[in-house]
Amino acid sequence: MTRVEAYIRSQFLEDVQEALEEIHVSGMTVMDVRGRGHTKAITHTYRGSQYTMQLAPRIKLEVLVTNEQVEEVVDAIRKVATTGEMGDGKIVLIPVGDVIRIRTGERGDSALS
Repeated sequence: MTRVEAYIRSQFLEDVQEALEEIHVSGMTVMDVRGRGHTKAITHTYRGSQYTMQLAPRIKLEVLVTNEQVEEVVDAIRKVATTGEMGDGKIVLIPVGDVIRIRTGERGDSALS
């Protein structure tokens, strides 16, 4: 099993959710986060005033999948969340030793479905 963490632009959340549902991945955790990669700070103008954002708003999406689903999930996220510009985000793959469904006690892949 693998935990897929995707850090994406906020406007792509619904598209990513739909893409994952199309490949029958529905369980996910979504968090609003802020962060920064290679770009240090971004200056914006709002109503004539300039302000600098040190940390850009992003969505962190976590999905637990079987090892067989990993590449399909990565491809689905990349397909809809890519603009080709800096700041598109990252996808992190983390091996998971075991998953236990609290309600039934199921373990492993069967706890994911």
